Amino acid sequence: MRLTTKAAAAAAAIAATVSLTALGGAASAAAPSVKAAPVTCTSATTKVTVEEVSRPINHLLLKAKNTGTKTCYAYGAPYLRFDNGQAATPWVEDSRPQAVVTLKPGQTAYAGIGTSSPEGTDGYQAHDLGVYFSNRAMNGNAGGPAAAALPQDGVYVDSSAFVTYWQTSASTALEW
Repeated sequence: MRLTTKAAAAAAAIAATVSLTALGGAASAAAPSVKAAPVTCTSATTKVTVEEVSRPINHLLLKAKNTGTKTCYAYGAPYLRFDNGQAATPWVEDSRPQAVVTLKPGQTAYAGIGTSSPEGTDGYQAHDLGVYFSNRAMNGNAGGPAAAALPQDGVYVDSSAFVTYWQTSASTALEW
């Protein structure tokens, strides 16, 4: 009878182990799939366009639409290079959003561009615009430039030009 009790106990332990393994397998099979981690937005994963706006005056609206298959982060503000400019257009620090702009596939980020003001100097008619996306540390670019088409006649740009941080809405981007 002792052997039978030990055998029964062993059989019960094996049965319990098999049941737990089967449940664990079913539970893991039903678990949601792990989504791909977001990436940094770059010219390879976005389509960049520029739109003339009537208000405020001397402003453009920059749009970056996520055309990739993964969510991407639009860090900081875009680095802009008009024609063969030597330095990037300054960022408006007051436009920094509370969080990094996150773009799911198909979503768009916006940045306002001020092109000139009465206080500006050294103005010229720009015909090309290179847009670089910021890296996570916001101390350099991530990837190569995206070419954004400016209006056919170009845009007057002077030393007062600026760009806002990326925003989630066009209206917020044009507040500065």
